[in-house]
Amino acid sequence: MSITIPIWVFIVLLLLTAWSVLSRMLIPSVRWFFRRRINKVINEISTHLDLGIRPFQLTKRQVLVDRLAFDPKVMEAIQEISMEKGVPLEVLQGEVTSYAREIVPSFNAYLYFRLGYWIAKKIARLMYKVRVDRVDNEKLATIDRDSTVVFVMNHRSNMDYVLVAFLAMERTTLSYAVGEWARIWPLHSLIRAMGAFFVRRNSGNPLYRLVLERYINMATREGVCQAVFLEGGLSKDGLLRKPKYGLIDYMLRSFDTAHDRNVVFIPVGINYDRIIEDRSLLRGLNPEAKKRSLYFVTKTTLGFIIRNFYQMAKGSWKRFGYACVNFGDPISAREFSSSNGINFPDLPKAERFQKIEQLCDVLMDSIKEVIPVLPVPLLAAVMVDFPGHRMTLFELKSGIDRLIDELRFNGAPIYFPKHNFEKYTEAALEMLTIRHMILKTENLYHTNPRMIDILTYYANSISHWRNKKSGD
Repeated sequence: MSITIPIWVFIVLLLLTAWSVLSRMLIPSVRWFFRRRINKVINEISTHLDLGIRPFQLTKRQVLVDRLAFDPKVMEAIQEISMEKGVPLEVLQGEVTSYAREIVPSFNAYLYFRLGYWIAKKIARLMYKVRVDRVDNEKLATIDRDSTVVFVMNHRSNMDYVLVAFLAMERTTLSYAVGEWARIWPLHSLIRAMGAFFVRRNSGNPLYRLVLERYINMATREGVCQAVFLEGGLSKDGLLRKPKYGLIDYMLRSFDTAHDRNVVFIPVGINYDRIIEDRSLLRGLNPEAKKRSLYFVTKTTLGFIIRNFYQMAKGSWKRFGYACVNFGDPISAREFSSSNGINFPDLPKAERFQKIEQLCDVLMDSIKEVIPVLPVPLLAAVMVDFPGHRMTLFELKSGIDRLIDELRFNGAPIYFPKHNFEKYTEAALEMLTIRHMILKTENLYHTNPRMIDILTYYANSISHWRNKKSGD
């Protein structure tokens, strides 16, 4: 006797069978294969890192989401809001869970050290001549391996993420806070796998801010190495911005000097000969400037990429000068607390903010001390000093030489070796001439009046050294 069934039923049964085979046999085997490779990478890398991968980073993501969503302080806030506003607990709990899923990363050691390191290295070295000019390895080696290390840095470009991650990868893993720009598909999955966590920078929702605070506090307590842009955002005029205190406050408001692991801040100074988004940043200073359409941004970006690849194919493409990163001396939160006689959890809110502000000012001053001086900012500073003056090449080099002596006297870290003075000067001059920021007329050089704002932008990156008095 034969049994006849509709074709659609047969297809459904076939799909269910295939799914059963996949879920029971193939998928576990694939997971085992990748898990084995990931564990191999973790074991291999951990022996070389100065600061190893923390167990927190290897914990299953859903466990961290649940831990954050049901954090005692979060639960307490949910109950208070429910009583005040009459919102059901289940609704608030669902909201908190969605925030937790949005914030918590899904760190993947294999992607971080194999794919991420390769991409970061290739991009950084393709675009720039990457240099580390100042780092005290002996002082960095004295940091307790059990401490939570936080790299605090100035924010010049979106390349900062790539550059610092690449340079720090041989020492540790970094967890960044990234804004809404990184939440586009499929970029967000890769960024989350690299250990970054997403932040709604302008959110005024107190419940969201509490969930974010508890995650940062949790990661800090567990020793996760983090990277913080102390200015809170990109500098639009090239000048250093005032420090933002939020993330540092989240790290330290529950920091108990007697019982918690120490938090050690490492100042990082970054500078570039060319910042890809310089014109866009300057445009952001104009309140009347209309927001660019997605079509315009896409067209401009693709045009920039195609133009550079075309120059590469012709053999006429050149890198965008130097990108330099300097590392300062470690600053211990425990020592800061002891020397000031404070314990952050015991302080009232207003007083705690004052102490956090004081610490952030110390950190920002330390960042200023290690921001490198590069050839293009030096040349830009000389040209801005004489905006209408036409200079010979000799006068131009003399101006740069005098400025170098002035900055050296003030203690600035200058990546401009004297024995290569001619080479560095001519390379910087060529870069600014190609971009029409400096014009050449009958062997005389002068600023392009329409480009004075961009020249000022680059000159501003070293202006804190020019305004510094000797001995400060």
